[in-house]
Amino acid sequence: MIVAFSVTPIGVGEDVGDYVADAVRVVRDSGLPHRTDAMFTSLEGDWDACMEVVRKAVAAVEERAPRVSLVLKADIRHGVTDGLTSKVESVERHLSG
Repeated sequence: MIVAFSVTPIGVGEDVGDYVADAVRVVRDSGLPHRTDAMFTSLEGDWDACMEVVRKAVAAVEERAPRVSLVLKADIRHGVTDGLTSKVESVERHLSG
C-alpha cells in the first residue's frame, strides 16, 4: 500500500517546520520507501508497517503540540511493489508520448 499523510501541529504558531521535521524523522527512520514534498509524506509498505509509522509520526508531533491534525489517504493494492516510483513513471510516459 501507499499512504500519503500530513501531520500538522495546531496551537504552536505559524512556523511549524520544526514540528513537521519530527514526523518526517520518524518516517525516515522506519526504513520504508518514502517521499516528502511540500504538502505530504508518502510511504510504501504493508498495512501494519505503514499505520505504525503514521501513529509514531503523529505521536512525535503530539509530544510538543497541544493539538495535532492528521490527513491521510491510502492506496491499498495487493501485489504491487515500488508503486511510489512506478506510478510517477507511468504518468511521465504518458506526458512524453
